[in-house]
Amino acid sequence: MAAASVVVPAASPSPAPTPSADDANPAAMRAFLSRLLDSGRRALSGSRPWSELVDRSALSRPGSLSDATSRLRKNLAYFRVNYAAVVALPLGASLLAHPFSLAALLALLAAWCLLYILRPADAPPLAAFGRTFSDKEVLGGLIASSAFVAFLTSVGSLIFSALALGAAAVCAHGAFRVPEELLFLDEGERAGGSGSPLMSFIASAAAAGTGGGRV
Repeated sequence: MAAASVVVPAASPSPAPTPSADDANPAAMRAFLSRLLDSGRRALSGSRPWSELVDRSALSRPGSLSDATSRLRKNLAYFRVNYAAVVALPLGASLLAHPFSLAALLALLAAWCLLYILRPADAPPLAAFGRTFSDKEVLGGLIASSAFVAFLTSVGSLIFSALALGAAAVCAHGAFRVPEELLFLDEGERAGGSGSPLMSFIASAAAAGTGGGRV
């Protein structure tokens, strides 16, 4: 008696899994953090030595308002990274001293990142309270929330006060700090004498070359 042969159907290949919005969020977060870290490293690479910023021998009273404005403009270009740190210092200290304001800002930043900045383009519309919201409605809600936090709570006044304090310190230092090229010219004049055209030419040419290399 011949044994009956059993035909086993070939298994169909399972479809490859497609990346979902949940899988795209960590990748987008990593890319965002990587770009943020790279931008921070490039910004910090332009920092000047802090010993130059706090050098008391480079401070002098400006002769006029135009002189103070000129000094401030040049020092802002030269110490821009250091000045940004000076402005950020009172802001960070104020937020650490007021945990509610810090928590509100962190929550607002998280909402912007999760609901708009890092949200995949192919993600389904946001659903909440029994209805769906379009991207424009989400953006409008985030802008309205930011305006409410900034202008209608104590968080906004805290931030503006800290920024005003940092800006005042920067303006005062920039107005009284003699720019680097002026210091070089003064040293050249003292070394070669004010009546030496050759030394004045060399000092001015070197100062122009130094100033052209600053970004």
